[in-house]
Amino acid sequence: MSQRRTQSSPPLLAEEGWVGATFGTTLDTAAAALAAAGFDEPRRRARRLLAAALGRSAADLFAHPEHTLTAVGAARVAAMLDRMTRHEPLSRIVGKREFWGLEFGLSADTLDPRPESETVVEAVLARLPDRSRGYRFLDLGTGTGCLLLALLSEFPKATGVAVDVAPGAARTARHNALMLGLGGRAHFVVGDWARAVAGRFDAVIANPPYIPTPAIAGLPPEVRDYDPRPALDGGADGLVAYRAIAADLPRLLRPSGLFAAEIGMGQAEAVDAILAQNGLAIDGFASDLAGTVRCVVARG
Repeated sequence: MSQRRTQSSPPLLAEEGWVGATFGTTLDTAAAALAAAGFDEPRRRARRLLAAALGRSAADLFAHPEHTLTAVGAARVAAMLDRMTRHEPLSRIVGKREFWGLEFGLSADTLDPRPESETVVEAVLARLPDRSRGYRFLDLGTGTGCLLLALLSEFPKATGVAVDVAPGAARTARHNALMLGLGGRAHFVVGDWARAVAGRFDAVIANPPYIPTPAIAGLPPEVRDYDPRPALDGGADGLVAYRAIAADLPRLLRPSGLFAAEIGMGQAEAVDAILAQNGLAIDGFASDLAGTVRCVVARG
């Protein structure tokens, strides 16, 4: 069981105690603190934390364990380690996450993108092989914009519309699009799923909330305490969002258009039934690297 401290707990070690410590000693100390807080692979996590705090590569830390911390570096290490032992994800601490080889800024209104969600991007790419086409995409519940922007990075002539109910998420996604040089091909809307969207699309993508409400309390603290609850809570059975989205898909998809969405573990059959009830034909499922069915694909 993790040994979590309250938000009012003092730092693990005053930053003055880190000044002049070698990288090697600091890594040992940080790894021990993370192990005591209940983290697995504490040394790997500590190395990533130090690299982020010091602006160094992991290879540099490994090659020069004798280098020492400056006062500025010590302050950053102490502050970041204190937050990390509270189970705040490193991506939240540094405010960014890599997804599909691209860097995305995070905010309090956005889900922290996970590698498993790349399965949705892969599923669309596998079914739309012509990268030169000017496809039109719709991303429902965009968050950071990672799904839509990953696709636009692969289809240089494509455009997309992204919707999120949280204004802060829409602003974050728009900022990410600008930073990635994709702002001219992506449009962001604040709305409740597709209710405010008109027109037809070649593909609709989504990573809707799919955690059943009673299961949220049992999620890892990194998720439960730091991801926005609306991006997690899928209602009593975890399927509320799929029902809302599926009802609009017949008017949104062009003939034979694709719908690709992330799903939770064990939800494939239930989501399949919801889509079939709304006139869609299941095209297949896709699994993540761990072999878990993570994405459902249907056609209009």
